[in-house]
Amino acid sequence: MRIRAGTARELGRIQEIERAAGRCFRGIGMREIADDEPPTWQCLREFAEAGGLWVATDPDGSRPVAYALTEPVDGCLHIEQLSVHPDRARRGIGRALLDHLAARAAAERTPALTLTTFTEVPWNAPYYARLGFRTLATHELGPGLREIRAREAAAGLDRRPRVCMRREAAAPTHRDPLPPE
Repeated sequence: MRIRAGTARELGRIQEIERAAGRCFRGIGMREIADDEPPTWQCLREFAEAGGLWVATDPDGSRPVAYALTEPVDGCLHIEQLSVHPDRARRGIGRALLDHLAARAAAERTPALTLTTFTEVPWNAPYYARLGFRTLATHELGPGLREIRAREAAAGLDRRPRVCMRREAAAPTHRDPLPPE
């Protein structure tokens, strides 16, 4: 597996990954999430142009199997979306992508990663907690995270319990803190 910045030519594949990953929600009774459309090409293109689209690929680097959308929010690197194709799930790809983002954040002196997620979905909040994220109390939310949560509520995502989570960016452990892209 290789992790690198995503490109505009991969947007269709990113949407395929999101659709496939979304289908997993059907099995736990979250049909509305399973049926939700992936981010639009325009949205994905904006993340890519801003340097916030990251992909994990097959070993030769040619085909994305997972992706993350990131943006700065409240001085942290916010993970807007992270999805792994179900055919590649449970192989450490999501963890590797998060570790890569944490290393990049640390190298850029960004203190932490943040995200919002469902509390009761096993591959959401419980998974992120195992990877070092902690749930933020309401009083810990900055204005950017509050705005994100308000948009999520307006979109109906609060039909299921959701939380904001934070993971401190890891300090680099060697001279070259970023793995080769």
